[in-house]
Amino acid sequence: MGGSAGGAFAAAVSLMARDRGGPAIAGQLLLCPMLDNTNSTVSSLQYDGIGTWTRDANLLAWECVLGEELAYSDRAPAYAAPARADDLAGLPPAFIEVGAAEMFRDEDVDYARRIWATGGPAELHVWSGGCHGFDMYMPEAEITRAALASRDSWLARVLGTVAAPPPKPLAAGSAAQDPVGAADQGAAR
Repeated sequence: MGGSAGGAFAAAVSLMARDRGGPAIAGQLLLCPMLDNTNSTVSSLQYDGIGTWTRDANLLAWECVLGEELAYSDRAPAYAAPARADDLAGLPPAFIEVGAAEMFRDEDVDYARRIWATGGPAELHVWSGGCHGFDMYMPEAEITRAALASRDSWLARVLGTVAAPPPKPLAAGSAAQDPVGAADQGAAR
C-alpha cells in the first residue's frame, strides 16, 4: 500500500517481486500514485499551480528521486517510475484510486488501462471533485467515506476475508462482562 510517492514505491515493489519471482504479493493498493516522471499528461498540465500537490513540487520530487538527467526522461528506470515499465503483465491485483481534480489522474488511469490490456486485474476509482490526498484533507466528506468503503471492499475481496459483524451488546451482569468475577463465583461453590 502506498499513497502519492509511496504509491510509486508500492507499484515498483510489485514489479520487482514479479521480476525476481517473489515474494508473493496479495495486491497493490495504490492511492493517488505518482507513477509517471515525464509530467506530460493533460492533467499534469491542467492542474499546474493549483491543488494540494503542484506541478512544481512534482518536478522537484522527480529530480530528487532520479537526478536531473533522468528526472523527466522516458529512460528512467521502471523501479523508480513504474509508468516506464514496458510490461505490466503478471502483477498482483491492483486497486488504483485518484481524484479527478489532480495532476496524477491521467497517469493513474493509463496505468490501470495498461494492466487491463495484459488481462491483469485492476480496480480503478476516479473520484469526481477529489484533489490529491482528498481523504486526508477532507476526512468527514462523503467522497472520503465512499473511497474508504471501496478500499475496504477491495481488501476484503483480495484477501478473501469478510468484514466481521459488530459484536452484539451483552446483557447487564452477564459473565462475559466480568469473566474473572464469574469464574471466582463458580470456583467458590
